[in-house]
Amino acid sequence: MAMAHRLLVRLAALWQKETLALLRDRHGLAALFLMPMIFILVMSLALRDAFDAGAATDLGYAIVDLDDSPTSRQYAERLRRLLTFRDSGTLADEAAARQALRSGEIGFALVLPAGFAAAQPDGAQARGTERPALRLLVDPVVPQALQTAFRLHAEAELGRFQAELLMHRLGRALMIPELQSLDPAAHALPVAVIAAAGRGGEDRAMPSSVQQSVPAWLIFSMFFVVIPLSAVFIAERQHGTLQRLASQQVPFGLILAGKLLPFFVVNQIQAVLMVLVGRHLVPLAGGEALVLPAGAAAWAALWLISAAASLAAVGWALLIASLARTTEQATVIGGVGNILMGAIGGIMVPAFFMPDFMQQLAQLSPMAWALEGFHRVLLQHGGLGDVLGPAAALLGFALAALGVAVLMNLRSRSR
Repeated sequence: MAMAHRLLVRLAALWQKETLALLRDRHGLAALFLMPMIFILVMSLALRDAFDAGAATDLGYAIVDLDDSPTSRQYAERLRRLLTFRDSGTLADEAAARQALRSGEIGFALVLPAGFAAAQPDGAQARGTERPALRLLVDPVVPQALQTAFRLHAEAELGRFQAELLMHRLGRALMIPELQSLDPAAHALPVAVIAAAGRGGEDRAMPSSVQQSVPAWLIFSMFFVVIPLSAVFIAERQHGTLQRLASQQVPFGLILAGKLLPFFVVNQIQAVLMVLVGRHLVPLAGGEALVLPAGAAAWAALWLISAAASLAAVGWALLIASLARTTEQATVIGGVGNILMGAIGGIMVPAFFMPDFMQQLAQLSPMAWALEGFHRVLLQHGGLGDVLGPAAALLGFALAALGVAVLMNLRSRSR
């Protein structure tokens, strides 16, 4: 009992020392808290449309109706209901459309030619005459994928519109009342496919960009404890603090344990703060709010993966601090290592955007394991059992990193 009490007293003193050293490092604390807040806010807004394909984009379009007939106006109205681009209204002529394209006000201008109504299946255009074509004017800066998407939407709606007009014409010719009374505007077919997350017993809304950004940049910020922790560790080594602790028979494992709790607490504060940013600050900036899980099991799973990621991050930081001889070395090795783990682990670019070999490579990154665990809770609405695998992998990484750090420092002391 006396030995255990003496061990706890030493450990509490080490925790207090590490906490005071951490609080003095204002630049390190700013990097740990301000950097992920900015990343979450910026990336949630920047990737909003990439994760919500049905949302209206800021890329505008206008329609130039040179026919100005009920048929052309009806087609334009139906097209507006289909497109997810920003509607900039109707322009008078092509010159106005080209000016709007040059000024960057719109990305597309769809020109409905004169004679559009007469060229339709129920129109009055004579046989053998050339049908006027719709023309799409495009800002060349617009990516090719968006150009193709706009053109295909316009062509598909035109085909649907012409088919309904043809049926109306056949109804008149064959004296079929049902086809004669067919109104293309009133009997328009559904054009929207509503996506829903189907895991579990009920449909759920598809995740927004903030559901992806918050866990990704939270994990990235957790691993950046390598900078303040290694700075404190190397300063203690250079100033002789570690040697004095060793002379007082303080085991090196206890010294590492003394560093573990303060930075673990910092990581958990980061987690709470980043969740609050996603929940309250991102909506104020125009994005969607982070949707948190419901139920005690989901919250327990969320805490477990957060704790495992924190232990992995602190273990990684202690390993880097043991490897580096100077603060500059620790900053370079730790910073570059974090960026590489984030790049291949799906933090900076979601893994489903990567080619197959990159997705396989991502499984080597501890950040990918942590991200998978967070996604199982926040995106797939999983419970405690769903995160046991990623959490176990992170804990194994933490123990391995701590073990190597202890061995390296014991070897250094023996020398």
